[in-house]
Amino acid sequence: MNKRLFDLILVVPGVLLLAPVFLILAILVRFKLGTVFFLQRRPGLHGRPFVLIKFRTMMDKFDAHGELLPDSARLTSFGQFLRASSLDELPELYNVLKGEMSLVGPRPLLMEYLPLYSPEQARRHEVLPGITGWAQVNGRNALSWDGKFRMDVWYVDNWSIWLDVKILCLTVLSVLRAQDINEPGVTTMTRFKGSERGR
Repeated sequence: MNKRLFDLILVVPGVLLLAPVFLILAILVRFKLGTVFFLQRRPGLHGRPFVLIKFRTMMDKFDAHGELLPDSARLTSFGQFLRASSLDELPELYNVLKGEMSLVGPRPLLMEYLPLYSPEQARRHEVLPGITGWAQVNGRNALSWDGKFRMDVWYVDNWSIWLDVKILCLTVLSVLRAQDINEPGVTTMTRFKGSERGR
């Protein structure tokens, strides 16, 4: 079975089943945070940009100079719940339907990271980015950047439908356990500044 067909077989009925949950969450986010969706350009297949869509988890709070406050000051308790349960990722199913993402693949990071990757690390863009991935079920944000990228490239080299099925099953367990949501001592993950090992 081809990966795109596999995604559609799961996502189309999944979107229909999850529609009531999606609607309730959209109303709650609108009430608690104002804007419902967080939209951001991310690198997709071969680094080509697309617009990632997620439920918003943080408030827009600025300091006296008009600069955004740190994530820790803008992340609400409701936002923490959405992240811990991974419910903030639900709108990415739309990205999957559009063919911009897959259910499983390396997580799409920031556009500004593209020039920082080593040639080996950049291989993570040889497949569509995913809502979940091999790195996400093997440490998620508790992994170092080097460790995360090694797992991303391992996935590229070892992809199969059965591996995707395994990762999806492990993702359910990971979400239920709410483990490794953030890097220790950090709200989510420190920014990637390039890897000495990868240069």
